[in-house]
Amino acid sequence: MPSYALLVEYDGTAFFGWQRQASGPSVQQAIEEAASALNGGVVPLATASGRTDSGVHAEGQVVQLELSAGLPPDRMRAALDFHVRPHRIAIRAAAFAPEGWSPRFSAVQRHYRYRILARRAKPALEEGRVWHVPLPLDTEAMHAAAQGLLGKHDFSAYRAASCQADSPLRTLDRLDVIRTGEEIHVLASARSFLHHQVRNLVGTLYEVGLGRRPVRWPREVLDGQDRRLAGQTAPPQGLCFLRVDFPEPLDWR
Repeated sequence: MPSYALLVEYDGTAFFGWQRQASGPSVQQAIEEAASALNGGVVPLATASGRTDSGVHAEGQVVQLELSAGLPPDRMRAALDFHVRPHRIAIRAAAFAPEGWSPRFSAVQRHYRYRILARRAKPALEEGRVWHVPLPLDTEAMHAAAQGLLGKHDFSAYRAASCQADSPLRTLDRLDVIRTGEEIHVLASARSFLHHQVRNLVGTLYEVGLGRRPVRWPREVLDGQDRRLAGQTAPPQGLCFLRVDFPEPLDWR
């Protein structure tokens, strides 16, 4: 059977995360059930490059599917995009997956963006896609603090208690904090992340932005390797999985 790579966008508000689970609907379940129409009625397995949490969004999730319908990638994309309706999921592009390729293990870099709306008025158009903070935040202080977290470290202080990763060691390649209008964006890049790592980093930088903690504090938390010392876990709706990089670009159609 042909193996396809899919470039997928979704609004995570109505889903209990990417992964199938008994507690509620998931993005994986919606895609697999839609794909069964192209697989002789058999529900296939969809594998993703990253498992997003409940309420987290994606612009460039990459998913692998094996389907019995030997359609060209552009026709398969259109057909699956049709069958996945009415879910807020879009199949943006498709390609034949190279032999031996895996969206998870072949990935060399993953990129996330966290959006904070820092204004007094609540969001109307962007509700469910930003963390609304009705207080001024010092973006420059947050960015300076973030730079002290780059590199390879034990990120135990920034991982969820439920994290199942074998090791807390991760290499954080980018953690930029920039202001764009009324929004503050935290941009994070690494080969892989621990469970809740980005949201815990944002919740800690938030304390610096408010002026409650000095710029050096997030690094002190990192060195302490104790999750209880860090800031809150930022809410999920501000987080979006932007894209994933592979050694060889896929031939998207």
